Amino acid sequence: MSEALGPGDLVLCVNAAPNHMTGEPVPLVAGETYRVLDLWEFACPCGRSDALLDVGIGFAWCQSRFRKLPKPKARAKTRRAATPKVIERV
Repeated sequence: MSEALGPGDLVLCVNAAPNHMTGEPVPLVAGETYRVLDLWEFACPCGRSDALLDVGIGFAWCQSRFRKLPKPKARAKTRRAATPKVIERV
């Protein structure tokens, strides 16, 4: 499961439930997008993931809290062409 993710990937938080171990509330927000800073191989006690993700908030979070988002594709920007000003002589 963790092979699919790496540093720089975008993930969507789908589970902002309290911490697995302590029951304390987490600072993550369900529906928010986060960028993975680091990935650590770790068998989480919940049994649902084999890695912890560092997203820059708090410490590391169980991978089961996130879903990988596809990388954004480059979009071509349309630019306006510069047109010369027409000056009428009176």
